[in-house]
Amino acid sequence: MTNRVKELREDHDYTQQQLAEKIGITQRKYSYLETGTQPLTADFLVALADIYDVSIDYILLCTDTPRRYPPRGGRK
Repeated sequence: MTNRVKELREDHDYTQQQLAEKIGITQRKYSYLETGTQPLTADFLVALADIYDVSIDYILLCTDTPRRYPPRGGRK
């Protein structure tokens, strides 16, 4: 998991500091999440999925397809 998180960040040319600011955490905490020192939280996963426009399954390595699922019940 942590490799996908790092790959996404690097593919989008973000620094850890930039991503931490977008999510509202410190760079140190972001580093711990990215390296697996701290577990990925649901809030962190949702924030990353929104920033990168990918599914959480993609971040969690459950799929190699980054496409998000369509909203349920017509929600947008």
